[in-house]
Amino acid sequence: MTQHVSKYIWYDMMTPDVKSATAFYESVVGWKITDAGMPDRAYSILNAQDVMVGGLMQTPKGMEKMQVPPRWHGHIYVADVDDYAKRVVAAGGVIDREPSDIPGIGRFAVVSDPQGASFILFKPNSTDMPKPIAPDTAGHVGWRELHTTDAAAAWTFYEGLFGWSKSREFDMGQLGTYHVFATGAEDAGGMMNRMPDMPKSHWIYYFNVDSIDAAMARVKKAKGKIIMGPHQVPTGHWIVQGIDPTGATFALLSRTP
Repeated sequence: MTQHVSKYIWYDMMTPDVKSATAFYESVVGWKITDAGMPDRAYSILNAQDVMVGGLMQTPKGMEKMQVPPRWHGHIYVADVDDYAKRVVAAGGVIDREPSDIPGIGRFAVVSDPQGASFILFKPNSTDMPKPIAPDTAGHVGWRELHTTDAAAAWTFYEGLFGWSKSREFDMGQLGTYHVFATGAEDAGGMMNRMPDMPKSHWIYYFNVDSIDAAMARVKKAKGKIIMGPHQVPTGHWIVQGIDPTGATFALLSRTP
Protein backbone atom coordinates (compact mmCIF):
# COMPACT_ATOMS: atom_id res chain seq x y z
CA MET A 1 0.00 0.00 0.00
CA THR A 2 1.31 3.44 -0.88
CA GLN A 3 1.90 5.96 1.90
CA HIS A 4 0.47 8.89 -0.06
CA VAL A 5 -2.30 9.51 -2.57
CA SER A 6 -1.37 10.02 -6.22
CA LYS A 7 -3.52 12.43 -8.23
CA TYR A 8 -4.17 13.28 -11.86
CA ILE A 9 -2.19 16.36 -12.85
CA TRP A 10 -2.27 16.44 -16.68
CA TYR A 11 -4.21 15.17 -19.70
CA ASP A 12 -3.15 14.92 -23.31
CA MET A 13 -4.06 13.33 -26.59
CA MET A 14 -1.97 11.90 -29.40
CA THR A 15 -3.72 12.32 -32.75
CA PRO A 16 -2.84 12.08 -36.46
CA ASP A 17 -4.62 15.39 -37.10
CA VAL A 18 -3.68 18.06 -34.56
CA LYS A 19 -5.16 20.83 -36.71
CA SER A 20 -8.65 19.29 -36.70
CA ALA A 21 -8.41 18.42 -33.00
CA THR A 22 -7.36 21.98 -32.16
CA ALA A 23 -10.29 23.52 -34.02
CA PHE A 24 -12.74 21.06 -32.46
CA TYR A 25 -11.73 21.46 -28.81
CA GLU A 26 -11.29 25.21 -29.02
CA SER A 27 -14.89 25.39 -30.24
CA VAL A 28 -16.47 22.76 -27.98
CA VAL A 29 -14.59 23.09 -24.67
CA GLY A 30 -13.37 26.67 -25.07
CA TRP A 31 -9.67 25.96 -24.62
CA LYS A 32 -7.10 28.39 -25.95
CA ILE A 33 -4.55 26.11 -27.59
CA THR A 34 -1.00 27.38 -28.00
CA ASP A 35 2.34 25.95 -29.12
CA ALA A 36 4.52 24.76 -26.25
CA GLY A 37 7.73 25.82 -27.99
CA MET A 38 9.49 22.52 -27.31
CA PRO A 39 12.71 22.26 -29.35
CA ASP A 40 12.55 18.51 -29.98
CA ARG A 41 8.85 17.91 -30.70
CA ALA A 42 5.59 19.59 -31.66
CA TYR A 43 3.30 19.89 -28.66
CA SER A 44 0.32 22.18 -28.08
CA ILE A 45 -0.88 23.34 -24.65
CA LEU A 46 -4.56 23.37 -23.65
CA ASN A 47 -5.31 26.49 -21.62
CA ALA A 48 -8.45 26.98 -19.53
CA GLN A 49 -8.38 30.71 -18.89
CA ASP A 50 -4.82 31.18 -17.55
CA VAL A 51 -4.33 27.59 -16.34
CA MET A 52 -2.60 24.89 -18.39
CA VAL A 53 -4.60 21.65 -18.19
CA GLY A 54 -3.21 19.41 -20.92
CA GLY A 55 -1.81 19.03 -24.40
CA LEU A 56 -2.13 17.75 -27.96
CA MET A 57 0.59 16.06 -29.96
CA GLN A 58 0.99 14.56 -33.42
CA THR A 59 1.03 10.77 -33.64
CA PRO A 60 4.58 9.77 -34.62
CA LYS A 61 4.91 8.28 -38.11
CA GLY A 62 5.94 4.90 -36.73
CA MET A 63 2.81 4.71 -34.62
CA GLU A 64 0.60 5.86 -37.49
CA LYS A 65 1.77 2.79 -39.43
CA MET A 66 0.72 0.66 -36.45
CA GLN A 67 -2.74 2.27 -36.68
CA VAL A 68 -2.71 3.29 -33.03
CA PRO A 69 -6.05 5.07 -32.50
CA PRO A 70 -6.11 8.63 -31.11
CA ARG A 71 -6.96 8.67 -27.43
CA TRP A 72 -6.81 10.80 -24.32
CA HIS A 73 -4.40 9.83 -21.55
CA GLY A 74 -4.44 10.94 -17.94
CA HIS A 75 -1.09 11.62 -16.26
CA ILE A 76 -0.95 10.52 -12.63
CA TYR A 77 1.69 12.04 -10.35
CA VAL A 78 4.13 9.61 -8.74
CA ALA A 79 7.25 10.27 -6.70
CA ASP A 80 9.38 7.82 -8.71
CA VAL A 81 8.31 6.78 -12.24
CA ASP A 82 10.69 3.82 -12.45
CA ASP A 83 9.57 2.44 -9.10
CA TYR A 84 5.90 2.78 -9.93
CA ALA A 85 6.36 1.16 -13.33
CA LYS A 86 7.74 -1.88 -11.49
CA ARG A 87 4.77 -1.78 -9.11
CA VAL A 88 2.38 -1.81 -12.09
CA VAL A 89 4.00 -4.98 -13.42
CA ALA A 90 4.05 -6.61 -9.98
CA ALA A 91 0.31 -5.94 -9.69
CA GLY A 92 -0.43 -7.60 -13.05
CA GLY A 93 -0.22 -4.61 -15.40
CA VAL A 94 2.22 -3.99 -18.24
CA ILE A 95 4.66 -1.27 -19.32
CA ASP A 96 3.72 0.01 -22.78
CA ARG A 97 6.59 2.51 -22.95
CA GLU A 98 9.57 2.28 -20.65
CA PRO A 99 10.31 5.23 -18.35
CA SER A 100 11.78 8.13 -20.33
CA ASP A 101 12.75 11.76 -19.77
CA ILE A 102 11.17 14.76 -21.46
CA PRO A 103 14.04 17.28 -21.34
CA GLY A 104 13.21 20.17 -19.08
CA ILE A 105 9.74 18.80 -18.26
CA GLY A 106 9.86 15.53 -16.34
CA ARG A 107 9.90 11.75 -16.52
CA PHE A 108 7.06 9.50 -17.65
CA ALA A 109 6.05 5.94 -18.51
CA VAL A 110 3.01 4.66 -20.40
CA VAL A 111 1.46 1.67 -18.66
CA SER A 112 -1.72 -0.42 -18.72
CA ASP A 113 -3.67 -1.98 -15.88
CA PRO A 114 -4.37 -5.75 -15.78
CA GLN A 115 -7.57 -5.26 -17.83
CA GLY A 116 -5.76 -3.29 -20.56
CA ALA A 117 -6.69 0.35 -19.81
CA SER A 118 -3.71 2.65 -20.33
CA PHE A 119 -2.57 5.68 -18.36
CA ILE A 120 0.65 7.61 -17.78
CA LEU A 121 2.89 7.74 -14.73
CA PHE A 122 4.41 11.21 -14.49
CA LYS A 123 6.94 13.01 -12.30
CA PRO A 124 7.42 16.66 -13.33
CA ASN A 125 10.75 18.39 -12.78
CA SER A 126 8.97 21.31 -11.18
CA THR A 127 8.04 21.01 -7.52
CA ASP A 128 5.06 23.33 -8.09
CA MET A 129 1.90 21.21 -8.05
CA PRO A 130 -1.32 22.37 -9.74
CA LYS A 131 -3.41 24.63 -7.54
CA PRO A 132 -6.84 23.34 -6.45
CA ILE A 133 -9.58 24.30 -8.90
CA ALA A 134 -13.18 25.00 -7.89
CA PRO A 135 -15.57 22.19 -8.89
CA ASP A 136 -17.29 22.61 -12.28
CA THR A 137 -14.74 25.18 -13.50
CA ALA A 138 -15.09 25.33 -17.29
CA GLY A 139 -12.28 23.78 -19.30
CA HIS A 140 -11.02 21.53 -16.53
CA VAL A 141 -11.52 17.80 -16.11
CA GLY A 142 -14.46 17.24 -13.78
CA TRP A 143 -14.56 13.42 -13.74
CA ARG A 144 -12.47 10.41 -14.71
CA GLU A 145 -14.17 7.13 -15.55
CA LEU A 146 -12.81 3.64 -16.13
CA HIS A 147 -14.77 1.24 -18.34
CA THR A 148 -13.28 -2.18 -17.75
CA THR A 149 -13.83 -5.94 -17.91
CA ASP A 150 -13.72 -6.37 -14.13
CA ALA A 151 -14.44 -3.27 -12.08
CA ALA A 152 -13.87 -4.97 -8.73
CA ALA A 153 -10.42 -6.24 -9.75
CA ALA A 154 -9.55 -2.88 -11.31
CA TRP A 155 -10.48 -1.12 -8.09
CA THR A 156 -8.13 -3.37 -6.12
CA PHE A 157 -5.31 -2.55 -8.56
CA TYR A 158 -5.68 1.25 -8.39
CA GLU A 159 -6.32 1.34 -4.65
CA GLY A 160 -3.15 -0.62 -3.98
CA LEU A 161 -1.04 1.32 -6.48
CA PHE A 162 -2.09 4.90 -5.78
CA GLY A 163 -3.74 4.89 -2.36
CA TRP A 164 -7.12 5.95 -3.75
CA SER A 165 -10.13 5.44 -1.49
CA LYS A 166 -13.58 4.18 -2.31
CA SER A 167 -16.17 6.86 -1.68
CA ARG A 168 -19.52 5.40 -2.73
CA GLU A 169 -21.06 2.60 -4.75
CA PHE A 170 -24.10 2.47 -7.02
CA ASP A 171 -25.93 -0.64 -8.21
CA MET A 172 -26.11 -0.56 -12.02
CA GLY A 173 -28.05 -3.79 -12.49
CA GLN A 174 -26.57 -6.03 -15.18
CA LEU A 175 -23.53 -3.76 -15.44
CA GLY A 176 -22.67 -4.45 -11.82
CA THR A 177 -21.45 -1.88 -9.31
CA TYR A 178 -20.29 1.65 -10.07
CA HIS A 179 -17.33 2.38 -7.78
CA VAL A 180 -16.80 6.07 -6.97
CA PHE A 181 -13.22 6.81 -5.91
CA ALA A 182 -11.54 9.75 -4.22
CA THR A 183 -7.96 10.97 -4.61
CA GLY A 184 -7.77 12.79 -1.33
CA ALA A 185 -10.74 14.63 0.15
CA GLU A 186 -12.85 14.90 -3.01
CA ASP A 187 -14.48 12.38 -5.33
CA ALA A 188 -12.42 12.15 -8.52
CA GLY A 189 -14.12 9.56 -10.70
CA GLY A 190 -15.68 6.13 -11.04
CA MET A 191 -15.07 2.60 -12.29
CA MET A 192 -17.59 0.32 -13.96
CA ASN A 193 -17.84 -2.79 -16.12
CA ARG A 194 -17.76 -1.76 -19.76
CA MET A 195 -20.64 -2.16 -22.16
CA PRO A 196 -20.50 -5.34 -24.30
CA ASP A 197 -20.02 -3.33 -27.50
CA MET A 198 -16.89 -1.55 -26.21
CA PRO A 199 -13.81 -3.11 -27.85
CA LYS A 200 -11.49 -2.80 -24.84
CA SER A 201 -11.02 -1.35 -21.38
CA HIS A 202 -10.27 2.36 -21.32
CA TRP A 203 -10.36 5.57 -19.29
CA ILE A 204 -12.60 8.42 -20.42
CA TYR A 205 -12.23 12.00 -19.20
CA TYR A 206 -15.11 14.46 -18.73
CA PHE A 207 -14.40 18.09 -19.62
CA ASN A 208 -16.45 20.74 -17.80
CA VAL A 209 -18.61 22.91 -20.05
CA ASP A 210 -21.12 25.70 -19.52
CA SER A 211 -24.21 23.80 -20.69
CA ILE A 212 -24.66 20.29 -22.06
CA ASP A 213 -27.25 21.34 -24.65
CA ALA A 214 -25.10 24.22 -25.89
CA ALA A 215 -21.99 22.03 -25.94
CA MET A 216 -23.82 19.31 -27.88
CA ALA A 217 -24.74 21.87 -30.50
CA ARG A 218 -21.08 22.90 -30.74
CA VAL A 219 -20.01 19.25 -31.08
CA LYS A 220 -22.31 18.70 -34.03
CA LYS A 221 -21.34 21.99 -35.68
CA ALA A 222 -17.65 21.10 -35.31
CA LYS A 223 -18.22 17.69 -36.99
CA GLY A 224 -18.03 15.55 -33.87
CA LYS A 225 -20.49 12.78 -32.92
CA ILE A 226 -22.55 12.23 -29.78
CA ILE A 227 -22.56 8.51 -28.91
CA MET A 228 -24.22 8.61 -25.50
CA GLY A 229 -26.51 11.01 -23.68
CA PRO A 230 -27.45 13.48 -22.54
CA HIS A 231 -28.05 11.78 -19.19
CA GLN A 232 -28.37 13.16 -15.69
CA VAL A 233 -26.21 11.32 -13.14
CA PRO A 234 -26.67 10.94 -9.35
CA THR A 235 -24.52 14.02 -8.63
CA GLY A 236 -27.03 16.14 -10.54
CA HIS A 237 -24.63 16.75 -13.42
CA TRP A 238 -25.53 16.22 -17.06
CA ILE A 239 -23.16 14.20 -19.24
CA VAL A 240 -22.58 13.19 -22.84
CA GLN A 241 -19.93 11.06 -24.50
CA GLY A 242 -18.77 11.58 -28.06
CA ILE A 243 -16.14 11.05 -30.73
CA ASP A 244 -14.13 13.98 -32.05
CA PRO A 245 -13.36 14.43 -35.79
CA THR A 246 -10.03 12.60 -35.41
CA GLY A 247 -11.64 9.52 -33.86
CA ALA A 248 -10.87 10.03 -30.15
CA THR A 249 -13.52 9.41 -27.50
CA PHE A 250 -14.26 12.30 -25.15
CA ALA A 251 -16.94 13.28 -22.62
CA LEU A 252 -18.53 16.48 -21.37
CA LEU A 253 -19.95 17.39 -17.97
CA SER A 254 -22.13 20.24 -16.75
CA ARG A 255 -24.45 21.24 -13.91
CA THR A 256 -26.70 22.79 -16.55
CA PRO A 257 -28.72 20.83 -19.11
